[in-house]
Amino acid sequence: MATGLSLRCGDCGAQLKSVEEAQQHAELTSHTNFSESTEAVLNLVCSLCGKPCRSKTETDLHTKRTGHAEFVDRTDEAAKPIDLEAPKKSEPESASAGAGGEGSQTEEMVVPDVDKSLLEQLESMGFPPARATRALHYSGNSSVEAAINWVAEHEDDPDIDEMPMVPANTKMDIDKPSLTPEEVKIKAQELRERARKKKEEEEKRMEREREKERIRIGKELLEAKRIEEDNERKRIIALRKAEKEEEKRAREKIRQRLEEDKAERRRKLGLPPEEPGSSKPAPPPVQEKKTLLPIRPATKAERMRDCLRSLKQNHKDEDAKVKRAFQTLLTYAGNVARNPDEEKFRKIRLNNQAFQDRIGCLRGGIEFLELCGFQKEGDELLFLPRDKVDMAVLNSAGSELNSAIANPFFGVL
Repeated sequence: MATGLSLRCGDCGAQLKSVEEAQQHAELTSHTNFSESTEAVLNLVCSLCGKPCRSKTETDLHTKRTGHAEFVDRTDEAAKPIDLEAPKKSEPESASAGAGGEGSQTEEMVVPDVDKSLLEQLESMGFPPARATRALHYSGNSSVEAAINWVAEHEDDPDIDEMPMVPANTKMDIDKPSLTPEEVKIKAQELRERARKKKEEEEKRMEREREKERIRIGKELLEAKRIEEDNERKRIIALRKAEKEEEKRAREKIRQRLEEDKAERRRKLGLPPEEPGSSKPAPPPVQEKKTLLPIRPATKAERMRDCLRSLKQNHKDEDAKVKRAFQTLLTYAGNVARNPDEEKFRKIRLNNQAFQDRIGCLRGGIEFLELCGFQKEGDELLFLPRDKVDMAVLNSAGSELNSAIANPFFGVL
């Protein structure tokens, strides 16, 4: 039979390394179901400060509080067998008796006194007198349940049916209780008060740790928010610069068209043409500035802009209808960006009458949704899979649609 290295509480699972700890645990919690365990209580010692920890949870808390992460396992060094049947008081007396001289006689051994009513109950259940007496003696003479539990745990012991014997002076000590009931209550109250104070101190310490953690997380969130605001500010500046470039190119094209119309009227009226340099077009600067647009992703954004420009030019006589289509597309993109997990915002039925009136009847509307990630499923449905939702693409789509709606020169030529 393996030697017990610790005591385990059967009610809460706590592991205790001595009988004294088990007694204190029982007084604080009223748990009485203890059993021997061959698993030793952990003894993990911090390599930096020397603090002992009894579990992985304690090491984690110590590491979180101090930053010390190196521990030495000294469980095997500190583990000692627990002998529940060895009375500690008899050892020094036996030693003193042995040291008294060769002529000293052997100490008298007697049967321990147990509760007669509990003994009768066990015997009525079929337990032999020796086994019942042994069970009551080693279970603390407290209750029938404790004695039965002790028998169940020690039924394989070779001396289970032998009558227990204790020194005569031990029997006398047993007959005299060490504490009165009032003193026991006072002692239990002191232990509970001590445990309460210890628990309050631990809660205060944990609250301080949680407050430090909240402060650290708050600082990190503020820093992340600041970086996000800086990036958003840069993106808005880039979009405004792109809008100004777009307006400038549109004005240049309008000016060129006016110059050409003016020259055509002079020709029809028979007037001499103006100076060649006054109406000379300047397309190269327009082409060079196309590459200066800082939209991300550049290729997708340019394709979206060209699609919207083509849609407006194909329906240039229907400004109200085009503007309503742009606003509807902006609503679709915004709904998906704000609710990417909602399938209803990622599904569009092509045969829906409202969709046909606003977008489906305009050439370029469905192409713009496909650039946003929507895919055709047959001839009746546009669907954007959840894993295909790209926030950068949706943000670019929203920026291009806002620019198309707000810019009066967008797609004029």
